[in-house]
Amino acid sequence: MVKELQASIRTIMTPGPVEAEPRVLRAMSTPILGQYDPEFFAMMNDVTNLLKMPFQTENEWALAVDGTARAGLEAAVCGIIEPGDKVLVPSFGRFGYLMAELAQRAGAEVKIIEQEWGTVFEPKAVIDEIKAYNPKMLIMVHGETSTGQMQDLKEIGLFCKENDVLFMVDAVATFTGADFQTDAWGVDIAVAGTQKCLSVPTGMAPVTYNAKVEKILASRYQVELGLTKDIRNDRFISSNYLDLSQIQQYWGPKHINHHTEMTSMIYALREGLRIVHEEGLENRFARHRKHEKAMMTGLNAMGLTLFGDMATKMPTVTCVNIPEGVDGEAVRATLLHHYGVEIASSFGSLAGKIWRIGNMGFSSRKENVLHTLNALEASITFHGGKIAKGEAAQAALKFYSEN
Repeated sequence: MVKELQASIRTIMTPGPVEAEPRVLRAMSTPILGQYDPEFFAMMNDVTNLLKMPFQTENEWALAVDGTARAGLEAAVCGIIEPGDKVLVPSFGRFGYLMAELAQRAGAEVKIIEQEWGTVFEPKAVIDEIKAYNPKMLIMVHGETSTGQMQDLKEIGLFCKENDVLFMVDAVATFTGADFQTDAWGVDIAVAGTQKCLSVPTGMAPVTYNAKVEKILASRYQVELGLTKDIRNDRFISSNYLDLSQIQQYWGPKHINHHTEMTSMIYALREGLRIVHEEGLENRFARHRKHEKAMMTGLNAMGLTLFGDMATKMPTVTCVNIPEGVDGEAVRATLLHHYGVEIASSFGSLAGKIWRIGNMGFSSRKENVLHTLNALEASITFHGGKIAKGEAAQAALKFYSEN
């Protein structure tokens, strides 16, 4: 007999998923409505309207793709890209390579340019590559969680806008946690996730796009046979489930059926966005910066060194070099099993070399920072690490008392 589900209580300090807002979890327990219920359509409309402020956009279209953030990214790519299209992907971490793979799978001719992990691109370097390659679309990551770095996008985006190059941005790790300006930065389509700074469970990918993208989607629109008026298109989008042209019609005023909407996730996303509106973007950004600085203060006092260029560091992720001679995975296991704290390792060339500590959404709180610092100090010491003892939490407390 399978036992009743009882998940452990954790302090989740990873780059995602993070702890869900309690109000969001309560909203998810709301009774289920049918997918054609006018009340439910009104909730979908609420989500559209609520998404525009955190995306900082006047776009008509702001909706959610059902699935993880990757579903939204793939929907955006396969909705715009057709076989043979040229796509430029500047990569400064793992998720830049993911963008390139999604474009390759959609049949694009992809050019990848690379930057050393722990740094970002100078805008001029990207602009020069755009001039040389002349792509249909540029795809960039805003906040690269594998390295803790955040790319400056404004100059690049405005160049794309002036030169008729579509600009897609992965804003998954920064949405509602750091400043991201869709319209002012010339972004044509932006994709986010629910499970990071928004503090909603994994399962939806907020997306917004402008009229240029809508025109492309409309040119590829095809309706399933037997659903409504037959519309055939020899340029139809290769994925049915991730077909943004059909998903747009589902979210639009006619609500043309595409799939059965994830009712409880709509409730969750709506409540998570209400919380963002109540807090206000500037207050929310300031909260993330404050707890980031407290965490960094404590880590430095412990004698740990931070990874990456601090001038371009994300406020929502802090990367820490694992001390020499310390088994990073053993420390993570001690943190989890004895303190209930989860931090992350990294990928590729950084695997086993750095820890990644998240500072996202509901997890971005003073008590989480202090508990994590105390637990990390004890765990490193237990595994033979040579660090300053008794300094980390005190330094963070001093920071909080002065800020």
